[in-house]
Amino acid sequence: MLPPEILEAVASFSREKFTPSFQLISNDSLSGGCINHVHRITSSHGDFCLKFNQKASFPGMFECEAFGLNLLKESDTLRVPSVIHTGENGEYTYILLEFIASGKKISTFMEDFGHSLASMHLNSHDYFGLDHDNYMGSQPQSNVQHDQWINFFIEERLERQIAVARNSGHLVQEHIGSFQRLFARLERILPNEPPALLHGDLWNGNYMVSEEGKACLIDPAVYYGNREAELAMTTLFGGFDPAFYESYHETYPLQKGWKERLPLYQLYPLLIHLNIFGRSYLGSIEDILKKF
Repeated sequence: MLPPEILEAVASFSREKFTPSFQLISNDSLSGGCINHVHRITSSHGDFCLKFNQKASFPGMFECEAFGLNLLKESDTLRVPSVIHTGENGEYTYILLEFIASGKKISTFMEDFGHSLASMHLNSHDYFGLDHDNYMGSQPQSNVQHDQWINFFIEERLERQIAVARNSGHLVQEHIGSFQRLFARLERILPNEPPALLHGDLWNGNYMVSEEGKACLIDPAVYYGNREAELAMTTLFGGFDPAFYESYHETYPLQKGWKERLPLYQLYPLLIHLNIFGRSYLGSIEDILKKF
């Protein structure tokens, strides 16, 4: 159920932005995962998507999401929902988005998706990271800028999650030693590439099929990083077929050995899952450490 203070805030903003006669007609709950509440808002000015949560739990989350969505939209490659407004009222914070209706995949859905993602990754910057931190799921994500990908990957991705897991007892000294040995080898393993604009959390639950039948990205954890990290996320839980990767490679060819390196990048999301959901993810982490 939508809290009345959220409805009041949305209606007040909409009357100022659209028309004084704006009226909320109805709202329906949508699937929103375990972090946010998501509703479809039907109004006299059309439909919107509204996400909200308690601001004390995830401070600044929706401002970060809005920035990330706008950055992806500026690349003019893959569709993302337009951000209409972010705000707060009482104990709640919210983001109001363009509502995108779900459609049926076009026959070349995965090929189009692969080409478009590669085009997005061609957008680069002069650093790895971002000018502010954000979230990956419910976990704060550090984006302190680095000139070198290896330093960013170790310090802002792996070491921060390792520290959380060690403090909670999920990782012991044996694991820490394995990570340290891996870090010493990464310079010989990982390729040098320019920073790429990444969605940051591209698993099969973070894209939808738009009414045009093409991919639409949602729930980003945006930063500039090595694009192999993005592709590693797509393989972690499945849902992307071979045509996706073949089309990607046609547009922005990957360096030799990229498939073999993907498990290394999966350490970051696996550590996050370890810290959120517990030790059921530890075996996968241990297997990757043994492999490398």
